[in-house]
Amino acid sequence: MVEEKFLRIDGNKIRYMESGTSKNALVLIHGLGASSERWDQVIPLFEDDYKVVVPDLVGFGYSDKPLVDYTPEFFSDFLEKFFTASDLQRPNIVGSSLGGQIAVEYASTHSQNIGKLVLVSPAGIMKQSTPALDAYIMAAMYPNKESAKNVFEMMEGSGKSANEDVVNGFIKRMRLPNAKLAFMSALLGLKNSEPIMPKLQAISAQTLIVWGSRDPVIPIIHADSFVSSLQDCIFYRMDECGHTPYVQVPHIFARIVLDFLNGT
Repeated sequence: MVEEKFLRIDGNKIRYMESGTSKNALVLIHGLGASSERWDQVIPLFEDDYKVVVPDLVGFGYSDKPLVDYTPEFFSDFLEKFFTASDLQRPNIVGSSLGGQIAVEYASTHSQNIGKLVLVSPAGIMKQSTPALDAYIMAAMYPNKESAKNVFEMMEGSGKSANEDVVNGFIKRMRLPNAKLAFMSALLGLKNSEPIMPKLQAISAQTLIVWGSRDPVIPIIHADSFVSSLQDCIFYRMDECGHTPYVQVPHIFARIVLDFLNGT
């Protein structure tokens, strides 16, 4: 049973989802403009093995959106405070897109405080935009059904129609107060962040990289830079998948991640 919870960090109300009773924790970190709902299909697939904790990052979803600079360093500091406030010790972390870069930022200075690390099409290497990312930014700034539907179908790259609940949820969240400001601040924070290579090299945690072969947002050509920079890394290419394989093929994605986490 997935339970919606709230806590306060630096005076900001933070929403998160929690499921499972294991003493071993698994934290799922969403990407730019997303929320915990992006992980809905895989939470039930992890909850038998792990206590699954899925925050709406500060600035996104239904968490508060303070007027701050949303840099990778800011998000890393937020993660540390979130882990402390929710009493999570040595959690395993799965980060997607922006969430992957945030996970790298945190793990580069806190490897001793985490278990294993999974990065799904992580941001941080790519400095130039792509047509899919441009379309996503426009959909976030001017949220309507047509633009959101088109961009989610573009991101997946399967030719299938976008899920109506996903489209409507995105529109609703991007229309919340300060949502667009937080989105653009995080985007600029990404673009102007320090080089990620030294941070990757500082990570000692065992890491799995998962990348969709058809990802139009952060193309798979950027995967080599991550794999070659990490000390202990396994790479898994997900053929026929776009930017969010945990949405497209949740059961396959969950099996790959569980095999990695459980050492099989």
